[in-house]
Amino acid sequence: MAENLASLFLLDPDVVFLNHGSYGACPRPVFETYQRWQLQLERQPIAFLDPARGLNGWMHDARTALAAELGTSADNLVGLTNATVALNIVAQSLDLRPGDEILTTDHEYAALEKTWAYVCRRTGAKLVIVPIPLPLTNEPQFTDAILAGLTDRTRVLFLSHITSATALVFPIQRAVAEARARGIWTVIDGAHTPGHIPLNLDALGADFYAGNCHKWLMAPKGSAFLHVRPEMQPLINPLVISHGWTPESNAATDPGPFGNPAFIDRLEMQGTRDPAAWLSVPAAIAFRRQHGWDKVAAECRRLVQDTAARVASLTGLPALGSPEFCAPQMVAMPVPPCDVAKLKTDLIERFHIEIPCFSWGAHHIVRVSAQGYNTQADMDRLVQALTQLLPISPVAT
Repeated sequence: MAENLASLFLLDPDVVFLNHGSYGACPRPVFETYQRWQLQLERQPIAFLDPARGLNGWMHDARTALAAELGTSADNLVGLTNATVALNIVAQSLDLRPGDEILTTDHEYAALEKTWAYVCRRTGAKLVIVPIPLPLTNEPQFTDAILAGLTDRTRVLFLSHITSATALVFPIQRAVAEARARGIWTVIDGAHTPGHIPLNLDALGADFYAGNCHKWLMAPKGSAFLHVRPEMQPLINPLVISHGWTPESNAATDPGPFGNPAFIDRLEMQGTRDPAAWLSVPAAIAFRRQHGWDKVAAECRRLVQDTAARVASLTGLPALGSPEFCAPQMVAMPVPPCDVAKLKTDLIERFHIEIPCFSWGAHHIVRVSAQGYNTQADMDRLVQALTQLLPISPVAT
């Protein structure tokens, strides 16, 4: 069994934190690295933010370390603040026109649903939402639903790799390959993926892929990336035009004004920005290696899957997917109809358990996620609390 690492995190010991999936939690050694970068910035901001005197090389070092984890080249990655920003950059860069269709699923993150709604209002494109049948138990069930939704008007396929509300791992490989074969742009929301499941971006072959480093990779908040295949990089424009943009540099192989590929300079060189969170990504990767993260993750998976089974036994409600399609360290557990806002409040105020409770479609959900600081006692406390708080019928019990 893996060593429990609670002492290496900064979380409030009086709270049972079962919501790593929302914002993550940064280990103390990684956070100290983050603070050292911030201190170095404040001691000499001119030298720190000058690309030629340090920043350009440090940003490249972080990209190189992350690229090795993600199966790609550092020249295909750019460091940003979060996945929503990265996906906004993509959505607002693509040349969409009236009648074009953006195909997506009914499991997408609310902020990105709004992003595409905004793009459709501005361009005249149409958002087409495909329901994914539940429970998700096999790959054809997912892929066939996606492929059935593609038409000759589909310009974009937008999918989550791991869904937020339903905590499912979508088997996106075949759908991505088929969309690309049809000339459809593939845009993937991988907010929950880095550090959570193995990822090889070059092998996957999506045109655009965004991920957070502050969640399962455990870097500080404000660290994320956008990955763009080289052929697609000339399409990408920044949301803010700043020092890294020039009208001359357009091709993926062109150098930008600061010596990086133009794609990177356009997005990364945005003037006054604290890059400390991004520069701390290598420390987060090193922390995971030092603590044998495969064993830690396996124990976390055991904790959440066992807890989901216990809650299902309590409620009598089926899971949203079979275990192989559930996120390894995060499970969305259906519960009986209830006031989910009150349930969340009761869990934190009465039992000191921090966990998301929400409605999704016709489902009421408690989403449990675990990291190396969680224990069996944490899970037992949650099950005991839900036993008291949920409207369990005699038939279900």
